[in-house]
Amino acid sequence: MQPLVSIIVPVYKVESYLNQCLDSLLNQTYSNLEIIVVNDGSPDKSAEIAESYAQIDSRVHVYHKENGGLSDARNFGLPHISGDFTMFVDSDDWVSTQLVETLVTLLIENEAEAAQAAFYYAYDEQLLYDNRYFSQSSETITLSNTELMEALVKNDIVKNFAWGKLYKTELVKKTPFVKGVLFEDVYWAHHVMNQVTNYVICHEPLYYYRQRADSIVKNYSIRNLDIIEGLKQRNMFIKENYPSLLNESNKLLLKTELQHYRILFSLNSDPVHKREKDKIKQHILENRSLFKASTEDDKQLSRDLHLFIIHPLLYIGNLGVKKLLRPFTKPVNKPLQSISLQGSQKE
Repeated sequence: MQPLVSIIVPVYKVESYLNQCLDSLLNQTYSNLEIIVVNDGSPDKSAEIAESYAQIDSRVHVYHKENGGLSDARNFGLPHISGDFTMFVDSDDWVSTQLVETLVTLLIENEAEAAQAAFYYAYDEQLLYDNRYFSQSSETITLSNTELMEALVKNDIVKNFAWGKLYKTELVKKTPFVKGVLFEDVYWAHHVMNQVTNYVICHEPLYYYRQRADSIVKNYSIRNLDIIEGLKQRNMFIKENYPSLLNESNKLLLKTELQHYRILFSLNSDPVHKREKDKIKQHILENRSLFKASTEDDKQLSRDLHLFIIHPLLYIGNLGVKKLLRPFTKPVNKPLQSISLQGSQKE
């Protein structure tokens, strides 16, 4: 008999997208599924849509709770899963009909604890496939624990996203998500991957990550800075458990802090933005020696850090100069492959 796969789908204000998401799950070539839909107090018709699916397919189970955020909704679903394997799918995304079957096969054949497929960034008119790390012509690869953690810390072929991956259920049942933060996957992923000894990657894009103008991670607010705190916590974990990866972890933290400093600089200088901008500056300057050592092999990041240490305005000004010179510099290979959706059928 096929192993049972549990799929947790948190739902909040997705009435325009939920049908496509649930249709893609119910049309899987792999049929032994339980789909745990958690209505996180959605004020629109999302709950009604979910219940309509439960009435026509016994594999769909709908639960209702007060609004508590994405992490809380995922955590709410965990006690209700009974599958051998578990997957998270965000309710505004959709998946290829072969996703579950592909990942189950990879897990079993490779005796792995977790597996992932590549994904598309799904815009209204096009799909983007990241050629920097994935190649559809490449064969499946497997990673050891150390290789997996390195890829996660570098944030390249293994992203922090909880979705698009299939896990042995015991891994996720004992690892709840941190509640009340944005970018909750950054706080969570390393704790799960730390338990994985064999990880499998399929280069074929089988998950469609919808890019929404109204996404909670799209509209910038101070809560977007939660990612910095998450990376700081992960840095401590890496320092204790994978010290050889600390330089890579430091680099990602520095890149992220510089990125958010730049964003805060571009916003209106209200007291809250200024306070958070100053906190980032203070942290970078207090850890300048550590960041200098970690960026020795990254010429561009090392230069950005050097300018920032002299004065943040030098760093900001240098970015402006590079932007002005961009039309006159030699173009590089596009890292993202674009596929038009006009005249084609979304899967």
